[in-house]
Amino acid sequence: MKIDDLFDVAGKIAIVTGGSRGIGYMISEGLLRNGVKVYITSRKTDDCIQAAAQLSEYGSCTAIPADLSDDESLAAFVAEFRKHEGHLDLLVNNAGAAWGAPLGDFPGSGFDKVLNVNVKAPFMLTQSLLPELSAAASSENPARVVMIGSIDGVRVPFGDNYSYSASKAGVHMMTRHLAHHLTKEHINVNTIAPGPFESKMMSYMLDDPTRRAGVIASTPLGRIGSPEDIVGAIIFLASRAGSWLTGITLPVDGGISTHG
Repeated sequence: MKIDDLFDVAGKIAIVTGGSRGIGYMISEGLLRNGVKVYITSRKTDDCIQAAAQLSEYGSCTAIPADLSDDESLAAFVAEFRKHEGHLDLLVNNAGAAWGAPLGDFPGSGFDKVLNVNVKAPFMLTQSLLPELSAAASSENPARVVMIGSIDGVRVPFGDNYSYSASKAGVHMMTRHLAHHLTKEHINVNTIAPGPFESKMMSYMLDDPTRRAGVIASTPLGRIGSPEDIVGAIIFLASRAGSWLTGITLPVDGGISTHG
């Protein structure tokens, strides 16, 4: 029951989608600093390769650029990963997209893109990687899938991101559904629902001083999330400490979910 054993993730192999920036980059760096071998992917090839080069300062990080919302690109990503590894300990489905438009003017394309990236892609990737996830998994040391949902899938958002909130609520339910069916394969599936963190997706709110102040004021713990906050939650779910948890949605949101 020593803390070094409970939270040890050294030697694990992980994939982090959307790992080139924002929360995905934070997670990737945190895993690398704690001895995890990390593969990152993102839609923009140059950004993915550059991020992996920067992250390699902390450990073994490999870029496999892909658009996971495209079936052929997803299949190519999985095939490339299989050239490197025979099993997978941790899959972090973090890549996401958002869309905002006033009610009455919200386009169908704003649903198609967001649902494809946020719901379909993580499901299809998880499904494709089931052989690798189960290859080294056991009841004592299950493989882990962590979906990155959102607090906007728990509470009603202030903005007009209708497809985003619907997609993240869908991710939370999909997590429970997958978790229920994958217990016999020794694969745990959980969701983290982040509140506001520094990211491109949040930049429209956090780069403006007035809006930033409003976000902080609406967060009970009075600050924006830090890299340590999201990495701590990931390591908890990926380590021995979280091995008996599956099907949960963990808000990492500074208390925003307490608003109801």
